[in-house]
Amino acid sequence: MGLSERARCLKPSSTLAITAKARAMKAEGIDVIGFGAGEPDFDTPEHIKAAAIEAIRSGFTKYTDASGMPELKDAVARKFKRDNGIDYERSEITIGCGAKQIIYNIFQVICDPGDEVLIPAPFWVSYPEQVCLANGAPRIIETTNFKMSAKEFEAAITPKTKMLVINSPSNPTGAVYNRKELEAIAEVALKNRIMLLSDECYEKILYDGNEHHSIASFDKGLKELTFTVNAVSKTYSMTGWRIGYAGGPANYIKAIGNMTSQSTSNPTSISQKASIAALDGDYSFVEKMVKEFDRRRRILAEGLNECLKETTPLPGGAFYYFPSMAAFIDRQIKGTVIRTADDFCKVLIEKARVAIVPGTDFGDSTRIRFSFVTSEKNIREGLSRIADCVSEAK
Repeated sequence: MGLSERARCLKPSSTLAITAKARAMKAEGIDVIGFGAGEPDFDTPEHIKAAAIEAIRSGFTKYTDASGMPELKDAVARKFKRDNGIDYERSEITIGCGAKQIIYNIFQVICDPGDEVLIPAPFWVSYPEQVCLANGAPRIIETTNFKMSAKEFEAAITPKTKMLVINSPSNPTGAVYNRKELEAIAEVALKNRIMLLSDECYEKILYDGNEHHSIASFDKGLKELTFTVNAVSKTYSMTGWRIGYAGGPANYIKAIGNMTSQSTSNPTSISQKASIAALDGDYSFVEKMVKEFDRRRRILAEGLNECLKETTPLPGGAFYYFPSMAAFIDRQIKGTVIRTADDFCKVLIEKARVAIVPGTDFGDSTRIRFSFVTSEKNIREGLSRIADCVSEAK
């Protein structure tokens, strides 16, 4: 009696693993500075919490439609129209238990065995694993400056290519595609009839005048090829509420709803009510949060560029920084010879008590991912510990 091949091959999420390890160490009384978690450290806004409390008090605690409440789908449609310039009907929208479930279900309804999904590197750790779980074949596209060009996209297409994943702003790099870059990618997708998964979960977290563009808004033909995925998690600091949503072709959206009905059933009713309040409510909270993230990213980048002996451009969006630690490869720190980012991060958490996610599972074993969703005090203390630790490199 053994595990299935699927279970044996599956890797755990490295971001969740390092976050769990840091929490366990803190529970033991160990002072750990964590840069692993990909969730805002701000509280959920009061008007959103109030909507959830009212849902509980009014008895809205039962099942909803598996693919989400009609009222929430309508709120999502208003959001897509208002913020992204995309007209989605209710039948073209699905709600899930976070964007992660939505993306998982998209691959499930898209992929037949051997179908290729193109994934530009660096990438979010779950994309390749989820494609494999759908019996698809993830194909990684190496990129320049963290972004894939239309030429690189076209060169990677084979007769088995079914879909391309776009993530802008990006986790883990913070890279943001401009409109011209996306239009060139869109042209290739239309010409070759390649479906697109546009992960836009960080769309509101932008810096330095960068703008977000939804590729599905460019052309009716593109809308028919594209899944536009988002969530309330990052924008409204609602990671634990577990609500994601997507717009896409109605036949696929229906299949995703069927998938949900046979797996998790509906997303939490209370969280759905709160999400309506989030999507239709005041955005000023987001602006304040992004302003604070902007300040933190500059502090972190300045400190890391100095102690890591490498200069990595500031991220244009999201709340991650993905610097290189290549200057320490084949050197020894605290008795450990550093070969990859995994070795580097292991030394930092064990010796410096700083938790960072290695870039290996993001597609680059010479980089490390920092999440700057922690206080300035923690950032400065973490930088000090890292500097002290790497100063002993031989």
